[in-house]
Amino acid sequence: MGLMSFIKEAGEKLFGKKPEVAAAAAEPSSQDKLAAANAVASKAIGDYIRAQNLPADALTIAFDGASQIVTVSGTVPTQEIKEKIVLCCGNVEGVVGVNDEIVSTEPADLSQYHTVVRGDTLSAIAKKFYGNANAYPKIFEANKPMLSHPDKIYPGQVLRIPPQA
Repeated sequence: MGLMSFIKEAGEKLFGKKPEVAAAAAEPSSQDKLAAANAVASKAIGDYIRAQNLPADALTIAFDGASQIVTVSGTVPTQEIKEKIVLCCGNVEGVVGVNDEIVSTEPADLSQYHTVVRGDTLSAIAKKFYGNANAYPKIFEANKPMLSHPDKIYPGQVLRIPPQA
């Protein structure tokens, strides 16, 4: 898939209370602090992916605080899981991009993506992509478990839009 862009200010707040990440941000010239912050951030993203119960073999996550890009690699059983893992990595506050090096053992059609803007609803997004506002459950299901409720989307969030059946 390559590099996918995200909005830095939007997403899960995984780094907010991590002292190592705050120390590296305050003094980015310290290589030791930057390396420690990158390790803590990488682990936080990995923990978040595991909390979503997304199966992956030998998943490797590396956050580079200097570029604010996550590189993720490993093997997953489906294209859907691959896309969800990339979204988990990118929909994190402080991440501007994800370098996707994941291999899917069962390739399928690629999803489209939509960055939520103020005023968006899943119904409006479904109308835009599928021509039918009542198709919003398909988008909701495609973004589970990251979405817990169809009304809980936020500006800057990137959503998977699966191909029409």
